[in-house]
Amino acid sequence: MEANKTFNAPEVKLHFLDYWRIIRIRKTVIFAVFLLVAATTTLVTFMLPETYSSMVRIRVEKDALDLPGIGDQNRGAPGFDPFWVQDQFETIQSKAILYNVISNLSLTKKWAPKFKENELPLDLTFQVLQSQMDVRQSRNTSLIEIHAFSEDKKEAAVIANEIAKVYKDYRLNERRLMTKGGIDMLKRQWEDHNREVTNMQVRVDVLKAELGISDFEAMGGISSSGTTPEPEILRKLEGQRIEAQAEFKRIETLYNYLSKLERADLKKAVATASPDQQLTELMSQQALAEQKLADLIENVAPEHPDMKRIARVLAQINKQVDDRLDGIMKGLEARKNSEKAHLDALTEAADEFRKTDIERAIKRRPYWQAKRDLESLQMVRERLNLKIIQEEVDSTIPKTGIVSILDPAEVSLKPDRPRKALNIFLGVVIGLIVGVGLAFFIEYLDTSVKTIDDVERALQAPVLGVIPQNVGSLMDEGPDSPHAEAYRVLRTNLMFSQKDPKLNTMTIVSAGAGEGKSTTTFNLAVVFAQNGQRVLVVDSDLRRPSIHKLFKVSNSIGLTNYLLKQNTLEEVIQTTSISTLDFMPSGKLPSSSMGVLSSNPMKELIRELKRRYDWVFFDSPPIMGVSDASILASEVDMVLQVIQYRRYPQPMTIRAKQMIEKVGGNLLGIVLNNISMASDENYYYYSGYYYDYYSKQDDDAEAKPDSGKSGKPKAQEEAKVEIKPKY
Repeated sequence: MEANKTFNAPEVKLHFLDYWRIIRIRKTVIFAVFLLVAATTTLVTFMLPETYSSMVRIRVEKDALDLPGIGDQNRGAPGFDPFWVQDQFETIQSKAILYNVISNLSLTKKWAPKFKENELPLDLTFQVLQSQMDVRQSRNTSLIEIHAFSEDKKEAAVIANEIAKVYKDYRLNERRLMTKGGIDMLKRQWEDHNREVTNMQVRVDVLKAELGISDFEAMGGISSSGTTPEPEILRKLEGQRIEAQAEFKRIETLYNYLSKLERADLKKAVATASPDQQLTELMSQQALAEQKLADLIENVAPEHPDMKRIARVLAQINKQVDDRLDGIMKGLEARKNSEKAHLDALTEAADEFRKTDIERAIKRRPYWQAKRDLESLQMVRERLNLKIIQEEVDSTIPKTGIVSILDPAEVSLKPDRPRKALNIFLGVVIGLIVGVGLAFFIEYLDTSVKTIDDVERALQAPVLGVIPQNVGSLMDEGPDSPHAEAYRVLRTNLMFSQKDPKLNTMTIVSAGAGEGKSTTTFNLAVVFAQNGQRVLVVDSDLRRPSIHKLFKVSNSIGLTNYLLKQNTLEEVIQTTSISTLDFMPSGKLPSSSMGVLSSNPMKELIRELKRRYDWVFFDSPPIMGVSDASILASEVDMVLQVIQYRRYPQPMTIRAKQMIEKVGGNLLGIVLNNISMASDENYYYYSGYYYDYYSKQDDDAEAKPDSGKSGKPKAQEEAKVEIKPKY
């Protein structure tokens, strides 16, 4: 036999209609859950007692004063802090507040009758009160709303106002206690610092007397640092030493330079470097004498008296100039030595004062350190004293702005709970959501075959036919039955799937019982016979034969009788009302002959029937757990698998297909049976058009009798209308 080629299933993509299909199929579950939840919600809503609500709105601030304090002149307005507001929510609902409310309103006794007690425990009353209140932030503001709920409308208003009042008193008292505690702490710290200042003052006076420090020195009259006068003297000596050193260096440099010059150059350099009036006059006289001498040399002889006189004068002047130069150099040397002595004296004096200053500073250091510590302690004491005065003044300023009651609670005119319209609406919505969710969950748990795509994807085999629900015998319904078209479609697909005209024997199998194998076998054979082909139906379901009931014949003689050689082939084949359709019942199967289908006579029978008929259809038992169906699948030419819509899990149908392939069966395709056309519109196009077509023909045929020529009763006409399907 030729095996089927690999079938490529189409890619599956979910569509909105897939979800709508689930809702339509599971509408009973959805409607039941919806009614249950909605009815329960409505019933509970009307059974709940009416509860009234009262609300008080307050404004809270972070310890704000009614007037700015001494230190608050430059303080900006406090910003909004959501965490601080949340802290206040918790504070309002805390035991510190609610215990006082319970005590002020005597709620332990007032609520005791509700619990059939003489007096409620305080903790239980606290829990009840906490459950009957709600604290929230007013929308888009920093205001706080306190809601109180009670079955007594007046009680709700009283409780809300009392909570706000107790909270306000609590905040004011808390601030008062905190301020008082802070002032007391500041006073204790001031007293401690005052004692330290007194002790330090005594120590400073003792050190002052021991070190011999005058009041002028103690007040810092000599030096800005307030230590000793020596540093000032040392700075002056150091300045003089630096000046003397510079002067000495200048004179020494000048003297060394002039000492190295020749007499002529020395005379010129001294006149500029160390101007001297006497030397200047001598040099002028020398120049004049040299000029006169030069004039005489040109006019007179060397022995002339004027010549000799001018020469003597010039010699005398030169001697005076040389003597003056020597005097100037001696003066520079003496000045250099003097400056050196002065520099040495200043250096020695500075070193002495420096040593004295260091010794005196080390000796007086404890006094100056003690004095600085005293000044620091005095400064801290003064600041503490100022802070105490500031806090004492601020504590007298009213702080009513910490908590302001803006809108006191008033008695409510209508109950706040239960909100009947809202509860019923939510019940309807939630019921619908739960119903739809449960429907999808059940659909998820249901692994049975639901669509053609499920079959083709899981079994990798084509779906050749889709059979609707409530299909009966086509022999009774006739060839024009709307159900017959589904089988004619199946017949057409089978004929196109037939690879060879010689392959004309077929068995119809299924994974489990009740999937419609026998009905499919019977009606498919009827459709082939109505097409003029010679067809034989063999009821080979030896376990539970049923086709004889459809043909309405006896099952006493049949297939088993022929295989056991009790009757001939002509004796076991029965004719039917359709001339081209024959039927072979199963016959009675003895318990000792359970393997009769695998015998050689069965194979010979199949070959003989192939020769006599155009098509031979074998009915079979379920292939899961019974070997007969596997044997038939291996011996006939073709196999058709029937799968009932939403009956068995997909793994079971897959296993059935695998068993057919294992025994070498030629599986042509799948028949999807028992489809609910009314609840699943996905299958309407397979047979719905045919229904509409025939319904239209019936309506046209009956239109003429309606004009008065028809003799049919009205009930029969109404029956025709009722046959028309939903789509």
